Parts: sequence; structure tokens; C-alpha cells
Amino acid sequence: MLGWKDTLASEANTRRQKAYAATMGRGGVYTPQIIVDGITDVVGSREGQLDAAINARKSDMREIPLALSASPDAVHIAIGSYPERTAEDATVWMLHVLSHASVRIGAGENKGRSIDYRNVVRDIRAVAIWKGQPISLDVPGGDQGLPEYDCIAVVVQEGGYGRVVGARLIAVPDARRR
Repeated sequence: MLGWKDTLASEANTRRQKAYAATMGRGGVYTPQIIVDGITDVVGSREGQLDAAINARKSDMREIPLALSASPDAVHIAIGSYPERTAEDATVWMLHVLSHASVRIGAGENKGRSIDYRNVVRDIRAVAIWKGQPISLDVPGGDQGLPEYDCIAVVVQEGGYGRVVGARLIAVPDARRR
């Protein structure tokens, strides 16, 4: 325990982080942890290592056609086909994202400081399974139980926690804000 409550933490993010650790054969999780393309973990503050991990993945990245649009009532997701797709189905994740958050730290080595965060995942939900064929879906909006967000991201990920084969982020001007 750090002696202060992480106001940006969520049960869904903790489950996802633990699933990554299990998938990658790691004994535990840590903060700030970044997962690159579903297969490599990097300490988020180590910019050089992060850039190297991203560049290493770029050489063999595959990306499916993915389009997003949002209205106050729904998020429309259109995913194209991918003929060279692996045999594994992919999970379509919808993330509610807050583009910027500033948090005052209550204890520990950063006590009394305010730390700025970018693209904070506030909620994540599996909304479909993609089997390599084109799909189009509308995910209803307006869930009042969601935390504050101003963007929506969709990530298509093999198996659920494997390679990322598609991702998009859009700003949602009418999103839930405090």
C-alpha cells in the first residue's frame, strides 16, 4: 500500500493488468506499466525502452480496417475483413478514456506533488468477438455509471490479451464530464 488511494484505478484495469501478467508469464504487475502490442511490457517512464519496444513491433504489425463514430446515443464500430488473420478470434474492446488528468499525490516519494496523466483508461468493456469477417455494431451510449471521459477508443485484440490488430481513438465532445 502506498499510503494514498489511486483515484484513477479501476477494477477492470486491474483485471486486465493481471491477465496480461498471466499471459506473459510474469509474477506480478507494477505501475507505471505499459503493454506494447499485447506482448511486451515496459516501465512507462523509460522512454527509450518504450520507443524501442514500439519500433520492434512496427516491422511486423498487421492492421485491420477499423472505423469509429460517436453520437450522444451510440458508438458505431465498423471492422473490415483481414484475409491473413490468424486462427484466433479477436476481442473488440471499447475503452472510455480521459485525455488529461492531474492528480495530487497524498503520500510516498511523490507526496505533495501533482502528476499529470494522459489518455487515462476510465472504463473498458468487451463489446464483440471478431472472427475475421466484416462486422458493424452500435454500442448504446448514455451509461450514467461511467466515470468522467472525453474520448473513446476501440481495440481489436487477438484472443483478448494478445496481439493488437486494430485500434482507433476519437474525441467525444458530448461525453460525460464532471
